[in-house]
Amino acid sequence: MEWNKGTYMSTNIKKVVQYFSVMTVSFHDLNALFGFFTFLTIASQLVSGTMLAFSLVPEPMLIPMVREEEDVEDLYTDDFFWLHERGVDMLFIFSYFHLFRKIYMNNFEYEQEAAWKSGVFTFLLFQVVVFLGLVLCCTHLSDITLAIAANLYDTFFAGKGKFYWWIFTSKELNTDTIIRLAYLHYVLAFFLAYLGLIHGIDMHYDWKNESSMDGLETEMIWFDEALSNELGAMIEMILIVMIVCFIMYPEPEALSYEYFMWGDIGFINDVRFLSVAPHWYFRPFMAWLTVCPFHKIGLFGLIYYFFILFYQPVIHGTNEQNNYSRKNVAFASFIVNRSDIVSPKYHSVEDNLLHQITFWLFLCSALYVTSYLPYGRFYNRINGNYGTLWSFMYIFIYLGNSFLRRPLITELYLYNIFVKTDFLKKSNKN
Repeated sequence: MEWNKGTYMSTNIKKVVQYFSVMTVSFHDLNALFGFFTFLTIASQLVSGTMLAFSLVPEPMLIPMVREEEDVEDLYTDDFFWLHERGVDMLFIFSYFHLFRKIYMNNFEYEQEAAWKSGVFTFLLFQVVVFLGLVLCCTHLSDITLAIAANLYDTFFAGKGKFYWWIFTSKELNTDTIIRLAYLHYVLAFFLAYLGLIHGIDMHYDWKNESSMDGLETEMIWFDEALSNELGAMIEMILIVMIVCFIMYPEPEALSYEYFMWGDIGFINDVRFLSVAPHWYFRPFMAWLTVCPFHKIGLFGLIYYFFILFYQPVIHGTNEQNNYSRKNVAFASFIVNRSDIVSPKYHSVEDNLLHQITFWLFLCSALYVTSYLPYGRFYNRINGNYGTLWSFMYIFIYLGNSFLRRPLITELYLYNIFVKTDFLKKSNKN
């Protein structure tokens, strides 16, 4: 299929409109109810965020004004701000429920592999959008979040260039930084909604009573090309912005003019040593950065986490043999003695005791990591403890290996029975 950037947008808008015009959705066909709620919350966030953008205009005195206690109270009593803030809570709750449910169901089918990958990419972009939103709230979390993002960028690219100064202004919150990140937050939010729509269409493309395998390869080509071209266009945009910054700002230090800076957080090189997480949503990620001795180890650990999450269908297989969300055929032992009769017994993921135990250990590890609190409160010490480290190790092992989800011994036993049954059948025929 040839790619034409000029006609891509108009063509796919027509396809989306035509798709929804003929689609009839039954409530019983909704296999991802939490995902559906997540998309509804994203739509609500776009409305509340747009209305909030009209009332919050960045100006030189915005940051010190919002820092004042009474102004913060006025901001929190704003209806759209309250709706937008509570919407983030609902987004994270629904998205985590949706993700954990899919992991529990081992939902890695061949026809849903691309949908899983688009969902993980949407989840990753969702983290970036909320990260930018935390900076825009102009509280102490803004400085911490900006400093952590700047440290990650500095660690990844091993240096601070003009693009770094243009975005982060040396980890100092000012009006120019607010304006840049507000534009980025606003644009990425709509791009997130677009990816969520594509993810939903890709996952539930058979709502029109189509056969699950009819024309699958040809129908899915346009999505793969669309996703790759969206990523390519994003990289091109970043390169253009970096070139413009290099030309327009000969002295990057000139961008360091600040209106306000909270404490000395702007000069701290490693915020992770404070064991501070910007918000409880990010504690699984920030706790990992805290327990790691160096930023590079923590950064590559985060990359590895999203990498294995993205390639779950490849790691655990995309065929029916590894899919316990549907009923698989198991042959009972009495078939060996009665080779002329085949009585299949069906079992699902609920029958897999090994998967039940390992998944709940995975869920407990995720909750343990999320409960990591700043400055070692309650049972966690500063920079974590062995429980935090081993919880992360188990999460990585669970996501990166299939032996914790599949009862290999049971499968070998059933396969042995099947071979014996097939052998007895052939012997009787002969």
